[in-house]
Amino acid sequence: MNETEQENQETVAECESLRQYSRAEALINNLPYIAMTLLGAAIFVVAFNNSAWAWIAAAAYLLYGAAGALWIMVFVCPYCHFWNTAACPCGYGQISANLTEKSDGDRFNEKFRRHIPVIVPLWFIPALVGVIAVVRSFCWPLLALLAVFAIDAFIILPLVSRKHGCVDCPQKHSCPWMGRNDAGQ
Repeated sequence: MNETEQENQETVAECESLRQYSRAEALINNLPYIAMTLLGAAIFVVAFNNSAWAWIAAAAYLLYGAAGALWIMVFVCPYCHFWNTAACPCGYGQISANLTEKSDGDRFNEKFRRHIPVIVPLWFIPALVGVIAVVRSFCWPLLALLAVFAIDAFIILPLVSRKHGCVDCPQKHSCPWMGRNDAGQ
């Protein structure tokens, strides 16, 4: 047995004693992100007056949202100690196992910090486009979409992550997202 196989067996043994997430729970943990991308796409449609360009922009944003999740699965998840286990709250680790090989778990923090900026614009692009559109030509439906997007992206998504998904995550102590406030938990 090589070193990687031994590490994988140790991780599996450790995971069996941890909380195991069902597919339904993983989906629930991902709903705020899914809602954010759908709301962001809707902002493009309304901001650009339901034009062909609006739909192209909305589709591009949806693709970016899906690509962002895939990016994390390919470039961050393989470094998580709980890759390919049901101990992963978002389920990405199990999907990642179908896409990549396991990598050095001691580099998770480094990889998380390096690759998370790839998806950060998902939070700001629709907000920026929507605010500019509202300022240029006020529209109640767009303002309402912006408000719901902001509540989901900047309040609900982080709260669900921190209070539901991250709270039981076995990787939280070495995670830059959760670990930075771990002392206050």
